[in-house]
Amino acid sequence: MEKSLDRKLARLREDPSRPDFILADAKDADMAYGLAAPGRSPEYHGHEARFRSLAEYRQSMREIVTQGLVDIMLMSASSNEILTIRERLFDDSMVTPAVRANDTTDIWLATGTGRYSTQPSLPFRTATIDHIMCGKVECRPEERHLGANLGLYSVTFNNDAELDRQTLEAYKAFRLEAEAKGFRHFLEVFDPNAPGEHCPADVARFINDHIARTLAGVTSAARPLFLKIPYHGPQAMEALVRYDPTLIVGILGGSAGTTYDAFYMLWEAKKYGARAALYGRKINSAEHQLTFVYFLRLIADDQILPDEAVRAYHGALQKLGIAPHRSLEEDLRLTHTSTGYGPSTAAIPTSSRPKAVSPPTTPRHLPWEELPDFSKMSPAEKARWNLERWKRIIG
Repeated sequence: MEKSLDRKLARLREDPSRPDFILADAKDADMAYGLAAPGRSPEYHGHEARFRSLAEYRQSMREIVTQGLVDIMLMSASSNEILTIRERLFDDSMVTPAVRANDTTDIWLATGTGRYSTQPSLPFRTATIDHIMCGKVECRPEERHLGANLGLYSVTFNNDAELDRQTLEAYKAFRLEAEAKGFRHFLEVFDPNAPGEHCPADVARFINDHIARTLAGVTSAARPLFLKIPYHGPQAMEALVRYDPTLIVGILGGSAGTTYDAFYMLWEAKKYGARAALYGRKINSAEHQLTFVYFLRLIADDQILPDEAVRAYHGALQKLGIAPHRSLEEDLRLTHTSTGYGPSTAAIPTSSRPKAVSPPTTPRHLPWEELPDFSKMSPAEKARWNLERWKRIIG
């Protein structure tokens, strides 16, 4: 089955101004957080640190893939082996499987005494390209289609020539191997995690300049399909998109905040040129992930505005009998959330943080259908509903 990601990438390459938008669920947190990766269990009581199991985490991946509203499901290599290679979950789906291809030290976030996130990032890869593509150390040519053919590679620049050179050397080695094996990737660029006394005065410009400089020496055969970067506001987004219109820029979600935080960030980033959003903790922390993704998709497809989406989301939760984490009034507030994996350790200047603008007004007519109850639908019914919806969107 043709993947929605491939269709959108082709359309955006033909015309970068098209409104097509790539939405990804980033469920690769087991590469970072350990036992806390699956998120809080809905059954926890008080302040008890009770988390979902890895099996529950993977079940939520199955459900979101079956729903079919995201374009990419980002996983760890071990989850990819189970869902993509063994279960063949993506064979008849328009969703593209992807794997976190490296795990730099700044995302080693062991609970308690872990201190890696406060030290400058060092390059490291647990997964290999062959293990991602076929589940073993060396793939035969005919086996390379068995697993994922898309990986996320992340880099963190800390304004230190020696450390940043190591980061670029590791990325170069990965890029050359990926090109030789026909493996595609997208590039994540984090804010400096531990620059010490050398934090750039303008972090947004620092990130944009490093992206432009890093990719200037990379030809089309090895370039990333798109970017995943912190959203630093309209000015920084417009500057990067204007610099190279052929570069598809996506934003990372960062930490979970209010529902309006998630919805508004996607809406505003798209308004100023972003064409992808990769949300992990924002989706995983939602009261009902399928419903949350549904409204993210509507916003991404310009069918609803963020404030109305929050109200509609609360209405859907009420229909499902699910208590929201916050009151509607609280959930409509725009707050500051972290743009990295760990706690914000770098002193990011205020001028580099996105600034809120006036909330959008609610449109008079909302061209979105009644939300189905996916929990009561069979896999065939979900597939049929999704197919009909994509026919309406794509034509």
